[in-house]
Amino acid sequence: MRAGRRAAAAVAAAAALLVAGCTTVPTSSTPVEITQVADPPDDVGIEALPPVPGAGPEEVVRGFVDAMASTTRNHPVARQFLTAGAADTWSDTDGVTVISADYAPVAADDGTVVLTAGLVGRVDPGGVFSTGAGQPYSATFDLVQEDGEWRIASPPDGLVLLEPDFIRTYDQVNAYFVDPTGTRVVPDPRFLVSGGSQATALVDRLVAGASTAVAAGVLNPLAGVELRSNVQVRQQVATVDLTGLPPGAGDGVSLLCAQLVWALDQLDDVRAVRVRVDGAPVAVDGVPDVQTVDDWASFDPDAVPAVSVAHYVSAGALRTGTGEPAPGPAGTGQYQLTAAAITADARTNQLGTTVAVAAAGGTSTLLTGAYADALTPVLTATTFTAPTTAATRPEVWTVRDGSEVIRIPATGSPQTVNATTLPGLGGARVFQLSPDGVRAAVVVDGPDGGQLLVGTVVRSDDQVAVRDLRSIAPQLSQVVDVAWRTAGGLVVLAGAPGEDGTAPYEMGVDGWGLDAVSTAGLPAQPTAVAAAPSRPPLVVAGGTLWQLVGGVWTTLVRGQGPLVGQAPTYPL
Repeated sequence: MRAGRRAAAAVAAAAALLVAGCTTVPTSSTPVEITQVADPPDDVGIEALPPVPGAGPEEVVRGFVDAMASTTRNHPVARQFLTAGAADTWSDTDGVTVISADYAPVAADDGTVVLTAGLVGRVDPGGVFSTGAGQPYSATFDLVQEDGEWRIASPPDGLVLLEPDFIRTYDQVNAYFVDPTGTRVVPDPRFLVSGGSQATALVDRLVAGASTAVAAGVLNPLAGVELRSNVQVRQQVATVDLTGLPPGAGDGVSLLCAQLVWALDQLDDVRAVRVRVDGAPVAVDGVPDVQTVDDWASFDPDAVPAVSVAHYVSAGALRTGTGEPAPGPAGTGQYQLTAAAITADARTNQLGTTVAVAAAGGTSTLLTGAYADALTPVLTATTFTAPTTAATRPEVWTVRDGSEVIRIPATGSPQTVNATTLPGLGGARVFQLSPDGVRAAVVVDGPDGGQLLVGTVVRSDDQVAVRDLRSIAPQLSQVVDVAWRTAGGLVVLAGAPGEDGTAPYEMGVDGWGLDAVSTAGLPAQPTAVAAAPSRPPLVVAGGTLWQLVGGVWTTLVRGQGPLVGQAPTYPL
């Protein structure tokens, strides 16, 4: 896979505020039946073997698990391990349970077989992964004799796949939706079976809408629209023919095109997209008939302004990644800062607002002001989390005293964000907005130390809320810090399994793909982290700052010693 570059009424209502450009679309046509929208391809190199005559119950269950890894439509070989009745009723489309490769089927005298394994996670029928974090998985298979052979009479619906088989037969791609400002696409990770039907399956996921976790925080320009036929890919151009676009969609069509192009561009066999509505071309001012991500570059989910350079705090002063003091009073140390965040404007390539935390005498003060200008106190508390920004709005967020989420607009007074479930989950130590402002990663106090949660930022006319806070990495204990490396990926500092101390990890926003990051070059265990798309991750280790370059941690200034400091950050 190459990296990827609510309703229709809501899109139409917001369109005038979102994207400029005239569009021309037809208004009616006869739908054409779509076949095999979500079906897998016939073969991606896995050969399922049928039952062996005389096989015992354990062997039959093992054979069934192996045969479920086939991508042949309807899993005909896997059904041979079932009784005739079970083969007729078993559903192989009810999602996937992914288990560890070291599973064990154990037969009992009554013909039942109990399969136990570690639960890696589950993928729902829409391709959405939820982590199992190695929790125990157990399934009981009832076997009976049929025509002299043991066969499974009670298979669980859906597929049960060993982790290596799952990795081999499924690809993770992003279904892209649109942030509430209509300025960039937002990743919603999905798993699709490898093969030639991915383009149709991915567009089908877009039409069906965002996953539960993020749906309340995004717009779906394709809501209410249908595919007229399967997506056709020829010479690396995908043709998407839609119907059901509401009259007067106007500029919402631009959002729809950006959504489709960014999503399909991830696929290996797609380099461009041709969008049709009821068989006729869609005309968007300034955009060719065959569209690429270059035509919708402004929607890049990982866009970062050039002015977004590293900052940190040292001896109470705000400094840049070169070690020089930041301009203005914040760079002098007079405020005795402990952390800061800075907004950046991609249109002007200028830094905007600084929001910083100062601590003295057991009291923390939140200060704000234009970058390089004097900072003014706006709130006090016992503690504030390090401030955080998103690239889509000129505002800064923090958490006061571990439970009250505060939003500070560039103009106007600080506002409390509705986050009613947060206090019950534990005191918040870290709160970081995703680059698109649709998600928040939070570290809260748990029974075994810091616990990582991810929630969705939901905006309405009169309220901003953080909802659906959920654990995405329960296997990580003693989480210390988290940062967004991309719109859909995190860098996490957490306790190293079986070892003392803290180590860095990378993972997807859904909990998939947890990987340890090398600590080569670090003088001590890391205690804080910062990241941004297309920028090297930063950590504090031994009271000094380090950046990850080529898999090795190096100093921020080439050829010079490490900079002394804390609380690294990238403006967004």
